[in-house]
Amino acid sequence: MARLCEGRVAIVTGAARGVGREHALGLARHGAKVIVNDLGAGVDGKGADTSPAQSVVDEIKAMGGEAEVNGDDVSSWDGSKNMVDQAVSTFGKLDVVVNNAGILRDRMLVNMTEEEWDSVIQVHLKGTFAPSRHAAAYWRQVSKDTGEKVNGRIINTSSTSGLYGNVGQTNYGAAKAGIAAFTIIAARELGRIGVTVNAVSPTAYTRMTEDLREYTEEDIKRRAPSWVSPTIVYLSSLEANDITGRVIQAGNGRVAVCEGWRRGAEIEQIDDAEAIGPLIREMISQVRLNSGMDGLELD
Repeated sequence: MARLCEGRVAIVTGAARGVGREHALGLARHGAKVIVNDLGAGVDGKGADTSPAQSVVDEIKAMGGEAEVNGDDVSSWDGSKNMVDQAVSTFGKLDVVVNNAGILRDRMLVNMTEEEWDSVIQVHLKGTFAPSRHAAAYWRQVSKDTGEKVNGRIINTSSTSGLYGNVGQTNYGAAKAGIAAFTIIAARELGRIGVTVNAVSPTAYTRMTEDLREYTEEDIKRRAPSWVSPTIVYLSSLEANDITGRVIQAGNGRVAVCEGWRRGAEIEQIDDAEAIGPLIREMISQVRLNSGMDGLELD
């Protein structure tokens, strides 16, 4: 089998369990050397234990690959820089950053605490920004030093909750919607130095989703985390050099390229609040409904 990522160096955050673990293993099977980052916290972000990350490293080494553990907090500015520095010092370079780490603090808006909001935004949104920022600075310097583009990759993790909306997840959904926007903007900024930026919205049965509803055996099979990782591996490869600024859903029986916000029906601007109401209603009747969590239009 051809190995898509032979010799490439990747960081995968939140890589000890679930989809992150599958990303790390998938990249290693395709020849990448992997920094397996995981703080080892619970689903709610509390606690720390690097032994699950070490288990993934052991699996990679057992298959003949190369990997090292990193236990830094992705939302820490210095920790994220240390992660990038570790990849370069250990393996000589950095090619790919997969921002996957996340937590949940689900609560209806009227009951959500400030801490529940702040913690989720910090881990997901800042935890995407900080590793990306330090990796981008590294790649910019490499590009300056060599005078060439770098073939770097940033692959972020969005969610159907952020793309389509899910009750009880204003914090998580807002962070994941922000990550989708971050992806599009960063892709435009970093293309000139040869870095592509994409996002994957996974649908997978993991410890973060197992309590959301009842699942059948068929549900669990279709939502196995391993279905998500082939997309990550491909986007990490040189084969995907021309794909950037995209959000791709993967898992639960499908891989789909998402379409972002687009301007729909429109009118010339008018300075009359009473008159504009019926016109807004008419425009709403002319455009597609928002999607539901299944990606289809709501009734």
